[in-house]
Parts: sequence; C-alpha cells; structure tokens
Amino acid sequence: MNLPSADDLFTTQEERDHKNQEYVKNISLFDITDFPNHPFKVRMDAKMVETIESVREHGVLLPALVREKPTGGYEMISGHRRKMASELAGFENMPCIVRNLNDDEAVIVMVDSNLQREEILPSEKAFAYKMKLEAMKRQGKRTDLTSEPVARKLKGKESAEILGEQVGESKDTIRRYIRLTELIPEILEMVDEKKIAMRPAVELSYLPKEEQEILYDTMESEACTPSHAQSIKIRKFSAEGRLNEDVLLSIMAEEKPNQVEQWKIPKNRLKKYFPSGTSQQKMEETIIKALELYRRREKSRER
Repeated sequence: MNLPSADDLFTTQEERDHKNQEYVKNISLFDITDFPNHPFKVRMDAKMVETIESVREHGVLLPALVREKPTGGYEMISGHRRKMASELAGFENMPCIVRNLNDDEAVIVMVDSNLQREEILPSEKAFAYKMKLEAMKRQGKRTDLTSEPVARKLKGKESAEILGEQVGESKDTIRRYIRLTELIPEILEMVDEKKIAMRPAVELSYLPKEEQEILYDTMESEACTPSHAQSIKIRKFSAEGRLNEDVLLSIMAEEKPNQVEQWKIPKNRLKKYFPSGTSQQKMEETIIKALELYRRREKSRER
C-alpha cells in the first residue's frame, strides 16, 4: 500500500493540479537567476547584437523557460541569451513559461533546449553532455519513473548510447567530449579556439592537472601544440612517471607532418597540361620529372 506524501496530506487536489501545470507570466529580470553551472556561454557576439535590436524593437517573442525556486524567485532553464538581451535593451521584465521540474528534469531540459543552437563550442558540449548523462543515470536508478529513456535503459542500453542517439553522436564521441571536462581551463580554451584538435585533447585530458599546467606553459613559450601522435607519447611518459619539462620540450620539438612546408598550385592552372581524369599524384610525378629535366638543361648550359 502506498502511503500519501506530505503534499497529499496538506494540499488540495486543485492546488496540486495548479502546481503541475505550466503557465506564462511576465517576470522581473531581477527575480530570475542563472541555471547552476550553466555550461553554455552567453557571448556578446554579432548574433547577440542582433538579438538585442530585435528585443528592443519587438520585445521577447519566444518566452523563456523557468522553474520556481523553493527559496523564492525563479531559475532560468532556457533563455539566458534572451534575458541578457532584455537587460541590455533596457527591459525590466520578460515573458516566461513557468514549469514544475525536479533537478534532473531541469538539467535534461536545459541541455536539450540549448543544443539546438547553430554553433556550440567543444567545451559547451563537454559539460552539457556530462551534466545530462549524470542526470540520466540518476533517473535510471529510480524505480518510480516510467519515462522512455529509463525504460530503454532497463532493456540493456547504456545511458551514453541513449544520449548519443538523442543528440546524433556515437557513444564513443559522447565519452570523448566528456573527457574534455578533465582539461584545465587554459587548454580547454585552446580546444575551443581550434588550436588543439579533439583526439590529442582527449589524450592530454589523462594528464594530472599539474602536468597539464607545465604542458600549457611549454605550449605558450614554444608557440606550438602537440599532434595526436605526440599527445599519445606525452600521455605514455606521464603514465610511467617520466614526464617533465625537458621531456615535453623534446617531444614538442619533433617535426609534425602538418608542419612540413608545402607548396600548392591551383588545379585550374594545371588542367591544360594534362589529359582529363589525371590523378593529383600523377600530376605531381610529372611536374617533378619536368623540373628535373629543366635543371639538367640549365646545368648543361652553364658548362
């Protein structure tokens, strides 16, 4: 027999129904706090300028999503950019959908709504995937939920696999992104700036924080970043307890394939010299042979 909860004992059915209903209301911006550890950055970029102008001219057309806080006020679930745009446009209130959500539901809705953005940084995905995966795992351990993700997990699917299906990534890709949360902020920022690719970044995430700091200082002083192969080597030396500044300098000094200087000639300038369908490799071989013949001829003229 299920015992009634405290809510059932001390509230009426009408009050409980109202609590579970969502509704729209204008809320003071001062009464809305940001979502705790919100993983998505609110940047003052060109799109934000456009949003500010739109809000100034038309107001907020799409209400934000918030939930009531037990201590009073509201917590933003989705709409951090609209809130900032409203503040900068000089508004004091904004329309919001107020929805009753528990902590894990709030995390999942917050991540899902923000993943609809066109441009998402690797660091944003990393922390968002981690937060949602942890929430999904907590839900999966509960026996009082019957939502689809939980039901599917009970059929043997891992939470990472389910999350991957929801966001269009493989479970291995999900795990790689989550590994990025182990990077120190300075190196993670280099990943966001595309100075370090995903695969080497994942390898570097296994280094202790103090070794990551030494690596970052080395990258800054030498103005270079490790390749995937170099990152694997760095991780190996770290695991063996042999990584230090001298070893890092030695590894980073190795020439990477993408650091070899290359010359490029536009293909349309070469087309008239080769039959249609000639491969790039064949063109290169022919050009090298022609240059060798030209050099021999020039040397013979100098004699």
